[in-house]
Amino acid sequence: MKRVAGLLSLAFVLVFSAACSDSGAGEVEGSGSGETIKIGVLASLTGALESYGKQTQRGFDLGLEYATDGSMEVNGKKIEVVYEDTETKPEVAVQKATKLLEEDGVDFLVGSSSSGDTLAVLPLAEEYEKIMIVEPAVADSITGSEFNKYLFRTARNSSQDAVAGAAAIAGEGVKIATFAPDYSFGWDGVKAFKDAAEDLGAEIVLEEYADPAATDFTANLQKIIESDPDYLFVVWAGANSPWNQIADMKLQDKGIKISTGAPDIPALSVMEPLVGMEGFSVYYHTLPDNEVNDWLVKEHTDRFDGEVPDLFTPGGMSAAISIVEALKQTEGETDADQLIEVMEGMSFETPKGTMTFREEDHQALQSLYAIKLEEQEGVPYPVPVLIRELSPEETEPPIMN
Repeated sequence: MKRVAGLLSLAFVLVFSAACSDSGAGEVEGSGSGETIKIGVLASLTGALESYGKQTQRGFDLGLEYATDGSMEVNGKKIEVVYEDTETKPEVAVQKATKLLEEDGVDFLVGSSSSGDTLAVLPLAEEYEKIMIVEPAVADSITGSEFNKYLFRTARNSSQDAVAGAAAIAGEGVKIATFAPDYSFGWDGVKAFKDAAEDLGAEIVLEEYADPAATDFTANLQKIIESDPDYLFVVWAGANSPWNQIADMKLQDKGIKISTGAPDIPALSVMEPLVGMEGFSVYYHTLPDNEVNDWLVKEHTDRFDGEVPDLFTPGGMSAAISIVEALKQTEGETDADQLIEVMEGMSFETPKGTMTFREEDHQALQSLYAIKLEEQEGVPYPVPVLIRELSPEETEPPIMN
């Protein structure tokens, strides 16, 4: 608990993190009798990250249904889920997690939408000796410097993103410039990308940083043009994105290919200037080719007025599947030591294919996707089209704990 204050500054690490939607508590009813397995899910249910939470909650609920074949039970025990809103405030996340552990008596924690929230809660998982599934917070420190044996992460981490971004464009002799906001998020993202790209033989010809509050990036982009790279790799978050100005200054016409991580569907709608871009994606519903994803896409569109699952939906589903698969192996026992024994090295099927919890740091190794943004008839935003799937081996991040 003493680490909480020091972790509050990490609350900005929000970019690709997610959890739930409807407020309050929800119970997934089962038909059998016996004990109840309780799962507490922490998420930003209101505010700026509400859409991320909605995606993950839908995925989590669907994942429980899929993994239990619709019974909502494991070994005769029904599953109950309690959702709590962290408000994207680490101190609130700690309060809500404590409530889940002490008043609701949950057997598992899941979350959260924010890396700051998640880092604040991690010590409670250790204190109360409860398994915590981290989804979808991405900060490397979660499975790095702040790791404890009770946490397992189905979400990918920042280094996996960087490795995927490098794998999509880097190679021997490729010249790359990077562009990022001038604070820790940008510095860390560029460092991880640079390490991965240089390992593949690429040369980083310029690291350009901009004031995160800036609205005019002319000077920054002119420096990038003068460095004459083959690619510009952008690490960015926030409403004042540089995409329109990149298009206005015609970087792609000057032979500079743009690359970045494809965001969720609402954010894709502002990336029209980047049609033709090559980069990477955590998930888009047409990218994976497996039975679990087929089920997710069908059920999601059937139940939610034709909406397809978005960026963080499969993560919620994967978190739920991992819990159920572990409980099947322990025959419904929720003792943390038994769960840790079966979960370390455990592989399980997800909408993104096979995930495996690495024994050393409990990070789920998983596929990401090299993509190209293309226009498609009837779709009002640039669509990530698969170039190739990046295997869990290709995107494996360094062990940092």
